[in-house]
Amino acid sequence: MAQHDHTHVASSQKALMLEMKSLQEEPVEGFKITLVDEADMYNWEVAIFGPPNTHYEGGYFKARIKFPIDYPYSPPAFRFLTKMWHPNIYENGDVCISILHPPVDDPQSGELPSERWNPTQNVRTILLSVISLLNEPNTFSPANVDASVMYRKWRDSKGKDREYVEIIRKQVLATKAEAERDGVKVPTTLAEYCIRTRAPAPDEGSDLFYDYYYDDDDDDVEGEDGDCCYDEDDSGNEES
Repeated sequence: MAQHDHTHVASSQKALMLEMKSLQEEPVEGFKITLVDEADMYNWEVAIFGPPNTHYEGGYFKARIKFPIDYPYSPPAFRFLTKMWHPNIYENGDVCISILHPPVDDPQSGELPSERWNPTQNVRTILLSVISLLNEPNTFSPANVDASVMYRKWRDSKGKDREYVEIIRKQVLATKAEAERDGVKVPTTLAEYCIRTRAPAPDEGSDLFYDYYYDDDDDDVEGEDGDCCYDEDDSGNEES
């Protein structure tokens, strides 16, 4: 059993290191990824910038991704640290979305197994699904019933009922102070949001850190290319 766990740890650490490297070299627009603790590959901190021309424009939202030791065979957990009012986000910040659900056949959930997590998914696909979720909530099986009812009122009134929007805008404004404390400049225009920045070359210490987890002789894993900017016509995976 100990040998089995050790194999899982070595495999998942390598997978996470490669994903982190890919995301630093080719970031997902609107996201900033860091480790909570450089000694712990299983806990990532995510800064999410609200996309321009959406209710979340100008927002600075923090979240954590916690990975299991058998990643990528089991999904990570995604939790917002920033207070979020959204139909598919629980009060404690946990995100309810199909892509983060274990790949089991559960007819009661209303989800197809193909909509759930599988080992071909990765952090990049999770981030894209989360940003899509923010803008296109699933109200069929909400995590926050009150937010879901409020969102439907806003949608069905074609924007005349402003209660849902006003709560989100207040939360966005509340994040500005934290962005200032963290020294973060939040993008507010489409041009700023779409800037693709390449991470600076890792210093010698970073090279040693990467080499600790994987050997140069291993087969290279290509990072996925991300499209520039969120397309408001695209929807994420079905949530539950």
